[in-house]
Amino acid sequence: MKILLIHQNFPGQYKHLAPALAAQGHQVVALTPKVKEPTKWQGVAIVPYEIKGASSKDIHPWLADFETKIIRGTSCYRGAMMLKQRGFEPDVICAHHGWGESLFLKDVWPTARLGLYCELYHLSTKPFVNFDPEFAKENQLGDGLRLRMKNLNNRLHEEVMDAGISPTRFQAATFPTRWQDRITVAHDGVDTDLVVPNPDAVLKVSDDLSLTRQDEVITFINRNLEPYRGYHIFMRALPQILKRRKNAHVVIIGGDEVSYGSKPPRGQTWKQIYIDEVRGRIPTPDWNRVHFLGRVPYATYLSMIQVSRAHVYLTYPFVLSWSLLEAMSAECAILASDTDPVREVLQEDETGWMVDFFDGDALVDRLDALLDDSGTRERLGKAARVFARENYDLRTICLPQHLEWVDQLAQLEPRPPLD
Repeated sequence: MKILLIHQNFPGQYKHLAPALAAQGHQVVALTPKVKEPTKWQGVAIVPYEIKGASSKDIHPWLADFETKIIRGTSCYRGAMMLKQRGFEPDVICAHHGWGESLFLKDVWPTARLGLYCELYHLSTKPFVNFDPEFAKENQLGDGLRLRMKNLNNRLHEEVMDAGISPTRFQAATFPTRWQDRITVAHDGVDTDLVVPNPDAVLKVSDDLSLTRQDEVITFINRNLEPYRGYHIFMRALPQILKRRKNAHVVIIGGDEVSYGSKPPRGQTWKQIYIDEVRGRIPTPDWNRVHFLGRVPYATYLSMIQVSRAHVYLTYPFVLSWSLLEAMSAECAILASDTDPVREVLQEDETGWMVDFFDGDALVDRLDALLDDSGTRERLGKAARVFARENYDLRTICLPQHLEWVDQLAQLEPRPPLD
């Protein structure tokens, strides 16, 4: 079978699926703007295409997002036409359509089956909009209209999608009813043989300090430090956390950019905004126990969750972070926000503790209690790892589900492009 993979940051969600398909003997090609020259990776032929075009200066702001997707879609279309001219005719196309790249691929290959990675459909109702009153927008009606326009990319893809796959029930349920019978829920998977508890783990946070399981380490992870992942809530709790936990080290991983939600005021970062907000209430000796590591190599990240005595995870009702499931696989004692995506994988007092997203005082109290109770931490951590292995293990659960999904996709009658 000939399989084409589309991802703007390949391999992305196809990190494990792509080489597994190649190992089965399929001809697997990835089309991506991430590389400049053709290359091979684990049996996958990676072919570059160039993004051509720029956003219009004075375009209506509600159309700016869709214009960006059109630019990527037409650029990918040109790359696909190049592949077609070379004689490549895929049986199956798997695409993360979130950036618009796959908009016109059925126009190139009408008989190919198109399988989409259905990450999120934008909903204009609570709790998806104005979940956080601090950042609620005054023009809620206008925001709903904007989100409807933002879904243009989703809606156009729905017309040609033969099947979809979504990592969680929460994410799949955001899509309209007419999509549901075509979406399979299967997580990307956690390598639970790699992400394991390690009593000998060492995390080097500076030239002068390394932390181990003998230290009281509180961990917090975002791809980028921002409100969507509760960074502001955690930082506002930090003065009391440090005051109560005199020997604790707080280790924070995350970049300075924005992955989700609104940008900070011009020239600022969310990271620094909330540092500035709380720094005056934290004595310097306490502040010296706070360690911002930025973005780190995977090995450093793994050491971080392995030395963690308590891991805090907060999120809006949004895409679930891989880091939560990996923290569970590492046997972390977890304190997480009581929000819908978290409830799907965490059970109160069975695999972790939960707290209201906005209740900073409760976060401090429950974290303090968790750190004082080694028996509960051990019980929760062990149960969390069992749950992760039984439901989200890469090799025994998730990867087989994805491979089966591709096989089933190949058997479908393809939907043609619509005028």
